[in-house]
Amino acid sequence: MRVYICFEGSCEPFEVPPDQTVGAMKQMMKNNVLVQLSDGMQQQYLELSYGGAALQDRWALCDVGITSGSAIRCLIKVLKHSEKRPVMRVFNAVTGQTVPIMRSEALPHVSVARLKTVVSMQSGLPVSTFRLSTPAGVQLYDCNQLQDYAIEVGTTLRLDTWDGWVEFLQGCLLGHKLTVQSHLSEKKLVMRFQLQVALYIAASLGHLDLAGWLLERGTHAEKPVGVHPYRQWCHQTAHRDTGKCPIHIAAESNQLLILKLFITKNLLTLACRDPGGRDPLKVAIQHGHRDCVRYLANKLCSVVSISKMSLPMRVYLQIKSWVSLGQNSAASNRCQLISAVFTARVGDTLLVDGFNKPNMSSKSRKAMTKPCRELKAKALQPLPPISNLLSVSHLPSLQSGNTGDFKEMHKKKRQDVKSRDDGLLDKISKDDSSLSKFTLPPITRECIPRPNSSHILTASLEPLSHHCGRTPRENAIYCLTIASTFTEKPWLKQMSIARTLIRKRVHMA
Repeated sequence: MRVYICFEGSCEPFEVPPDQTVGAMKQMMKNNVLVQLSDGMQQQYLELSYGGAALQDRWALCDVGITSGSAIRCLIKVLKHSEKRPVMRVFNAVTGQTVPIMRSEALPHVSVARLKTVVSMQSGLPVSTFRLSTPAGVQLYDCNQLQDYAIEVGTTLRLDTWDGWVEFLQGCLLGHKLTVQSHLSEKKLVMRFQLQVALYIAASLGHLDLAGWLLERGTHAEKPVGVHPYRQWCHQTAHRDTGKCPIHIAAESNQLLILKLFITKNLLTLACRDPGGRDPLKVAIQHGHRDCVRYLANKLCSVVSISKMSLPMRVYLQIKSWVSLGQNSAASNRCQLISAVFTARVGDTLLVDGFNKPNMSSKSRKAMTKPCRELKAKALQPLPPISNLLSVSHLPSLQSGNTGDFKEMHKKKRQDVKSRDDGLLDKISKDDSSLSKFTLPPITRECIPRPNSSHILTASLEPLSHHCGRTPRENAIYCLTIASTFTEKPWLKQMSIARTLIRKRVHMA
């Protein structure tokens, strides 16, 4: 029977028996039509298709319904060696998916930092939000190579994020604004870091609504993501990509709409540099994104009109950066006390690689809040008497069951505290008769021992007592009394005034 073979725009007739196999047809094509297949790094092979389906070599033509006059399509397929099998895989605990890693260079000599960069590009997560570990649970550190952990080809690594961040990162990856907002941390330092991470992910995946909402909340596209506040003392050894800004990842991911949003919000993003010293235009050029390159180049070559004069965009950006630096410096000098609130303080968590128990095990927020609730419930239960911590020589016997002496002791203690506060108020009123009286609730748990860090706080408050001549409680009553004189202010505003007065006295001490 006669069949027609279509190859590269030509159609050649062939006389073949009905029971001819597809493999024999391919060999005939190589001999008669002179189809050349190279044996280099790329493996090539012939594929015959009929009716849109690929024919296997062992099939006979009559068995698949090929009759005389049928047309068979011939194609040359290319199969790269790197596509046969991934070098390794990474299980993402946030999404629950396993991501294949394709690398052409020698695997043992790849650094962990380089591997985290590749994983970050494929997952869309900043490098400061996850860690990699071996199947045995050994954490991989950026300064080492994969050969230091005896990682072989085909190994599946695990990606874990900060505890309580799973739901937050899932909302960022999906672009759900309400999910992101509901899972923000209550700590201001961690919340600011989360907002910067959310803007980075939104810029990487093109979530325009989420990016616009984050910009309205004061998140900046020209600021780097940085490291977690728990790692702020280790920023000198942090991964290089922690210096990337959302504007850079937008140019790298070819997100033109996100670029336009960032630049419209702040023109300084055009001059923002990544850790390699590249601006967004150079990043877009190196990744070959023509639309982003055309837009950024037009912006940088444009002219800005200011008060009846025109300036080139690059000159305007330089002047604007100088003005911004001056404003930030002046604001920091005026608000030293306010800015000091958002820095690290005594008692904050500090993580050092290899010493602390890692807080990146991908625990959900519900799993973290449940033990806290159980702990609170246990705290409400009455505590047993501890003879080695409490001095019970002045307390009545609890075994006698006589509760009258116990109530009388507490009543006497409240009267002593009240008389002490009244004496302090009388002293303040003598100094300034215009001040209104303000009382604090009595201290009823003075016998309960403080936490282990109480000696640090006591040592820190000693200079204040020596400088002011008052105890911290007396100083609080004094500041609250002054603040209560602002009767036209709301109660919360009066409390804010009192906090400001206390903060200033602590700073002066």
